[in-house]
Amino acid sequence: MNNSSDKIIHRKLVANQQNPAVQIAKVVADLEGKQPEELTPTYEHLGNTIDYIFSNPPAPGARVEIKFSYEGYRITIEQDGSAQFVKTA
Repeated sequence: MNNSSDKIIHRKLVANQQNPAVQIAKVVADLEGKQPEELTPTYEHLGNTIDYIFSNPPAPGARVEIKFSYEGYRITIEQDGSAQFVKTA
């Protein structure tokens, strides 16, 4: 039997690193066996949203979570940098 949790890839993004959205492209590229330059730029999907959340984090009690699709993955990122990648295509 195929368990949906088997398809969830967990990663931790470094919140204080410049351009955290680039980390997303690197994870997806690694999962797909590609170079990040072969993927659609994350800016086209996210703008500066991830950068803003990490550079101006809300209060920890807010527990902000962002969900979006990128390059065939449904990605969930929490304000502490925890990230889940689920292959959708």
